[in-house]
Amino acid sequence: MPSNVVLVTGVSGELGGRLLARLGARSDLERVVGVDTAPPVPGVLREPGRAEFVRVDIRNPLIAKIMTSARVDTVVHAGPTCHPAGSGGHSAIKEANVIGTMRLLAACQNSPHLRKLVVISTTAVYGASSRSRAVFTEDAELIPAVATGYSKDAVELEGYVRGFSRRRPDVGVTTLRFADLVTPDFDTVFTRYFSLPLVPTVLGFDGRLQFLHADDALAVLERATVLDRPGVFNVAGDGVLSLSQAIRLAGRVGVGVPRPAMSPIGTALRLARRVRLSADLVRLLNFGRVVDTERLIREFGYTPRWTTREAFDDAVAGRRGRVTA
Repeated sequence: MPSNVVLVTGVSGELGGRLLARLGARSDLERVVGVDTAPPVPGVLREPGRAEFVRVDIRNPLIAKIMTSARVDTVVHAGPTCHPAGSGGHSAIKEANVIGTMRLLAACQNSPHLRKLVVISTTAVYGASSRSRAVFTEDAELIPAVATGYSKDAVELEGYVRGFSRRRPDVGVTTLRFADLVTPDFDTVFTRYFSLPLVPTVLGFDGRLQFLHADDALAVLERATVLDRPGVFNVAGDGVLSLSQAIRLAGRVGVGVPRPAMSPIGTALRLARRVRLSADLVRLLNFGRVVDTERLIREFGYTPRWTTREAFDDAVAGRRGRVTA
């Protein structure tokens, strides 16, 4: 049964805003409502379509009233953030990711019209360590990379989603574990990191990385919204890049430093508003993380158009063509 009224969270973000415009352009959807504490980027709502914006915090009980009055049957939770690019504190991100998800799920729990929930998660739920699997499938144990951080928040978020699924078995739940996004016109932690003139790395480590192009992320989200594809799916471009390969492809110079030195370097970069090198991210750069996408291809019915290498090359080429201050 096709979706008719869709609610999208996190539409002030680059991914959520573009998803709102993309869904709003579909003639088979009756209504698409985007919610966030700030409006989408300019141009999203000017495009012809059914997209509209309501300024509301998903932690506010008003979200439940909006869902009921609009008769929302599909919720796409595009708000969660992993590996934020900027200098903001973790506590604010945790509040939005974890507490926001809890409040949104409470509203979904009591919604009489809801039949589908799509949630963005991250491959960071698998952690990154010397004991990690060579390749993670969706049934792997979820182990945060650090005791407190964005990967732990993502594990908590998925736990709340599983609890909701048990309480509302009538609602189809799709959880999409995205690899890190890279694309020319998105501000992400990796586009910032690989734009540094000298890229700091930890001596003796060269992690294997996977990336996801925003075009594939949007295509997967749209497909999950308009089709019934319940389950948990890894979403990443085919293939891998080592950290050293990525630095060379970006035309940068890697500077190896002792592990203890990464913390003060990360603090300096954050204070300079260049990039946030969280403990989660440093462990990923050190140990890497690779996921299997066979379930996405076989059961979900989507094969990413961009490989990891192609997505990274596109991001690098696009950023080189932009004028930066």
